[in-house]
Amino acid sequence: MTYVDWRITGLEFSACNCDFSCPCQFNALPTYGDCRAAMSMIITSGHFGQTKLNGLKFVLTVAWPGAIHEGTCQVFIDENSEEDQCKALLTILSGEETTPGSTIFQVFSNTLTEVLEPQFVSIELDIDLEARRARSRIAGVIEASGEPILNPITSEEHRISVKIPNGFEYAEAEYGSCKVSAEGAIPSLLRASTPTLPTWI
Repeated sequence: MTYVDWRITGLEFSACNCDFSCPCQFNALPTYGDCRAAMSMIITSGHFGQTKLNGLKFVLTVAWPGAIHEGTCQVFIDENSEEDQCKALLTILSGEETTPGSTIFQVFSNTLTEVLEPQFVSIELDIDLEARRARSRIAGVIEASGEPILNPITSEEHRISVKIPNGFEYAEAEYGSCKVSAEGAIPSLLRASTPTLPTWI
């Protein structure tokens, strides 16, 4: 099958309700038995066919409250994006035009029973990969902040990264600690939280 040529590169800030390390990355079960996550990304360079996606921001909220095949998701796209950019991004996020198993979006698409209507909103997103700090905000919907993990004895910053050479979600990520509040169609996410700030490969 021939697919539309596309690629996105950028920075991602993800937060889930599990303990540090995100058990999914180690083929383990979620810490509390369910998974709720928010993924925010700014595309620094990207295209879908002839449509340029540079500078586009989006937030993807996902919940798997029970069985992995009973997931729900909703995507929020920067209100300043053009119509052709929105269509392109929604196609990418739906897992279409993607070889099965090759991207996180295609893998996730097979676990969803409900996909809510996309929203076009103002997105505030700042990511500092080196400092392991990030902030993602959509007014009235979600507010997430990430910071370095601190040593419980000395309070010094503890740095840890994870490499997954053949990972479908990322190749390398910096791990930290985060706080998240979420409202809207996919409600409050998080108890103990683990954000990742990977460079999208």
